[in-house]
Amino acid sequence: MAKDMEKASAYNLLDQGSVGEIRIADEVVAIIAGLAATEVEGVASMAGNITNELVGKLGMKNLAKGVKVEISSDSVIVDMALNMEYGFNIPKTSAAVQESVTTAIENMTGLRVEEVNIRIAGVVI
Repeated sequence: MAKDMEKASAYNLLDQGSVGEIRIADEVVAIIAGLAATEVEGVASMAGNITNELVGKLGMKNLAKGVKVEISSDSVIVDMALNMEYGFNIPKTSAAVQESVTTAIENMTGLRVEEVNIRIAGVVI
């Protein structure tokens, strides 16, 4: 049963037969997307649900907070929620986030990013 759960939450990137295989967990792709998004100027933080907020207050850092990824056979769809800094142009900053996330995921994993959907959850003053 644990092996079935592992297969459901990981993508088999490369199967090298008798040498071994390379598997990327969904959580890893979500962390890559979250880190790439927070590097863009104008993004204050990732926005998560109430559980993620409580975990953050307890001192545990969830690097995939506010990010949901769906990995199909060769492509990725990313949904993310962001808190923006006041005074930045939301469409331009969002486009920069989409580009940054796409580049980071494609360069680090070799997967093709199909969509990066952004939801602005708040503005930080």
